[in-house]
Amino acid sequence: MTQHWQNQLLKCEMIRQSRSPHHRARASAMASRTVAKSAIPITNPNLPKPDSNGASKDVENSVAGTNGATGGSETTTPAVAANHPSAVTGPSEAPRLTAPKPPKNNWTSLDMGGVNIKNLPPTSGLFSFTFLATLYLNHNQLTSIPPQISRLRHLELLDLSGNQLRTIPPELGMLTMLKELYLFDNHLTTIPPELGTLHQLQTLGIEGNPIEPSLKAVVQKDGTPALIAYLRDSCPVPPLPPARQWQNVVSQQERGAAAADPNTEVVSLLCYNVLCERAATAKLYGYTPSWALTWDYRKELILAEIVGSDADFLCLQEVDVAQYEEFFLENLSQHDYDGAYWPKSRAKHMNEADKRLVDGCAIFFKKDKYTLVEKHLVEFGQIAMQRQDFKKTEDMFNRVLGKGDVAVVCMFEIKETGTRFIIANVHIHWDPQFRDVKLVQAALMVDEIDKIANRFAKYPPRPPAAGEKPAPVYSDGYKIPLIIGGDFNSTPDSGVYEYLSTGSIPPNHPDFMSHTYGKYTSEGTKHRLGLKSAYSLVPNPPTTNHTPGFQGVIDYIWYSTQNLAVNAVFGEVDRQYLEKVIGFPNAHFPSDHLCIIAEFRVKPPKDGNNATSRTQGSAVNSDSNRTR
Repeated sequence: MTQHWQNQLLKCEMIRQSRSPHHRARASAMASRTVAKSAIPITNPNLPKPDSNGASKDVENSVAGTNGATGGSETTTPAVAANHPSAVTGPSEAPRLTAPKPPKNNWTSLDMGGVNIKNLPPTSGLFSFTFLATLYLNHNQLTSIPPQISRLRHLELLDLSGNQLRTIPPELGMLTMLKELYLFDNHLTTIPPELGTLHQLQTLGIEGNPIEPSLKAVVQKDGTPALIAYLRDSCPVPPLPPARQWQNVVSQQERGAAAADPNTEVVSLLCYNVLCERAATAKLYGYTPSWALTWDYRKELILAEIVGSDADFLCLQEVDVAQYEEFFLENLSQHDYDGAYWPKSRAKHMNEADKRLVDGCAIFFKKDKYTLVEKHLVEFGQIAMQRQDFKKTEDMFNRVLGKGDVAVVCMFEIKETGTRFIIANVHIHWDPQFRDVKLVQAALMVDEIDKIANRFAKYPPRPPAAGEKPAPVYSDGYKIPLIIGGDFNSTPDSGVYEYLSTGSIPPNHPDFMSHTYGKYTSEGTKHRLGLKSAYSLVPNPPTTNHTPGFQGVIDYIWYSTQNLAVNAVFGEVDRQYLEKVIGFPNAHFPSDHLCIIAEFRVKPPKDGNNATSRTQGSAVNSDSNRTR
């Protein structure tokens, strides 16, 4: 007899001795009776002291929801590593958000065992107790469990032993935090394959049931995790959700008219964190079938979604060097795309083999329509080191440096008209304990874009060909249309979102977490880019990151409102489908992020910008990445 099965039989026997009404509640009450405290308090001398800078509080607050979702040299608090949305920055296995905090309540355990309950209606108030971590319904007369039990998402122990159950609802598979599920002494003959999503389950109690011999044999030989893996990988693929629909910001007629007007320039951009191969592990995504986690499976879905969008620009995050060279560049070039790419900073310190596994940011563009003028790498750590007001700052050395996150900024011209665009792609640091770093990275990126834009505005327009209209001339960088796509790992209530959308952030903003970052924290910081999130214009922005522990918005497409207007954005995934899905990736969605797409139109210049102002500005020396 294996140790797995011995433990199962031991737990089964203990539960059979818990038949009396409210057995667990009474036992707990007995055990928690007040014991007189000693006159001299006894403390553990080995207990770590609280962090003097309030890190513990910061962890708690950030996990609660101010900021979301992914390294070699980076240090990560274990509590935080287990609680964040996805994104990857390290060569080691990257953690993911897996355990949200339950609603606050004074009690989290409920014992309804042994009280002869015969029916549990779907409308029962029990299913509103979403804070429950432990629920005992053992030794009653229940013949069924309603699907509504799936609302109790924070359950870690559920005891349904000693009832009259012949089936259990597949919806139990939604309770991904379950570690103990006791089904002893019922009439079950099989286990729904949907329970394969219970990747944290340590014990599935099946003794005392006429269970299918093949399933029982798996538990007897290899234990509960082996059975869960079998159920997960053999579960039938659910039906496809309805196709995502475009949400029009202007009317369909106006959108069609703009597309038909030869004087109206329309541009579209897709933003997508594709989940790099190194991060797509069973440890992080135990609810995903193993076959659906493989890069060979996921890459085809990713490519189909990208190509199907037919977007002018693609901002992809978590693209590793090998994937960029061997898959994305090779396949997207067949659809008239060319690209600009940089991996994260740590790649510079690795050998060639390890470097190919480092992820980074890629911008692809339609090369028949656009000319790439220049491309720039924004390395946040290096830029921070170059700032005089950041030098010799302890917080900068301890927190900002070493993260390795980057942005890529490209300057484009439309080949036919000479209209210019600046496209930026960024992957902000993931860790919610480093809300200050997220905000600093966002500010550094904006500062660099501001410099790049003003330098771009000074480049002379290309001379028009015979019969062509003169190309636009830009008096300053703010006149050039700007679009920023990226995984910002920040929710709409974060300092990052506030800074980008309002154009300023005070020096004492809570997301600086009382750390010191030069002028940012002595004077605050402002920008004049006039940014707005494209999805802020629709009533129900789609979730962009969907995992068991986090469903929310952390990816954005920002645009300059002075010279661009939104026509439409790509809509949300069907909500009924999402209600039945544990998290992504799955058979239909190849990343834990969803792609977002926005279509823009270029606004006519308000100042009569035309060829007569062409003499403004003069050419400046470009760096080695200028391709014009």
